[in-house]
Amino acid sequence: MAKNQETNITITEIEMTSMDFCLVGTSPLVPHAVSAKAAGALLDPPGRKNAAERASSKKHEPFDEFRDAAYQFRDDDNAPTRLYMPAGSFHAAIADVAIDIVGATKSQIGRLTRVPGLKIPVWGVPQIYSTIVRSSDMKRTPDVRTLPILPRWATRITVMFPTALIKSQSVGNLLGAAGIIIGVGDGRPQKGKMAFGCWRVCSEDDREWHEIVKLGATKAQDNALADPQFYDRETENLLTRFLAEQVTRVARPATSTKRKKPAIPPLPGEEHIGNGVGAK
Repeated sequence: MAKNQETNITITEIEMTSMDFCLVGTSPLVPHAVSAKAAGALLDPPGRKNAAERASSKKHEPFDEFRDAAYQFRDDDNAPTRLYMPAGSFHAAIADVAIDIVGATKSQIGRLTRVPGLKIPVWGVPQIYSTIVRSSDMKRTPDVRTLPILPRWATRITVMFPTALIKSQSVGNLLGAAGIIIGVGDGRPQKGKMAFGCWRVCSEDDREWHEIVKLGATKAQDNALADPQFYDRETENLLTRFLAEQVTRVARPATSTKRKKPAIPPLPGEEHIGNGVGAK
C-alpha cells in the first residue's frame, strides 16, 4: 500500500487597500428613491377606494413626487451635501461592466471590489423633470413620471480591493468603463434606451469637479428642492398646465356625488292621494 503523503497548504494573507476616485458626470443624473408613501403602501396596503374616494383624490402630486424621489441625508448626518446615491449602485456598475470586458467576470469583480458605506454624497443642483412613460401593464398605459434630475453633478467614491488579486490600474479602468457603459440612476445606458447617469474619472484638482462641488452643496440643493426650476420645455408645459388646473378646481363649486333616486310613478287610482281629495 502506498504511504499517505502529507501536504502543507499555504494560504497567502489577503491585504485590502482602498483608493479614492473623483467622478464628474458626463450626462445628467436621475435619482429615483422609493417614496415614503409607496413604501408605506407595501408595509400596510390600503383598502380599495370607492368611486367617491377616487373622484376626490388626485392621481399625481408632481412636486411631492419630485422631492420624495431624491435620496436625502438628514440634518444630523453631518454630510457635505443634501443628496446622495446608494453606494451599492456604484458597486453594481463596477461588477456589471465586467460582462463586456475581456479578462474579468461579473461575479469575480463583485467579490473582489467593495464600495464601503451605504450613501455616497453627490454634489449638484437638482431640477424637476416630468416625462411621459409607459406602464408595465398589458395595455402599456401612458403615465407621467416626475423625478429630480441633476444636469451637472460630481461625487467622490472609495473602492476597496485586494492588491494581491487585482491591480489598482485595473480597478480604475473598470470604474472608468462603468461610467461609459453602465451608469447609475434612472435612464442609465445599461438599460439600453437612454444615457443618463454617466461619468468620467478625474483628478482631485480637476477644475469642473471643484466648480460643481462649490456651487452644488447642501444649501443650494435645499433651495432647489424647495423651489425647483424646470429641466426642459416639456416639463414646463406639463406642470404649468397642472398648476392651472389646480387653481380651476379650487374655484369650481363642489358637486354632490350622491345619485338622486328616480321618481316612482303613482299606481292607478292613487293620482289624487296627497292633494287633500279622496279617491273615487
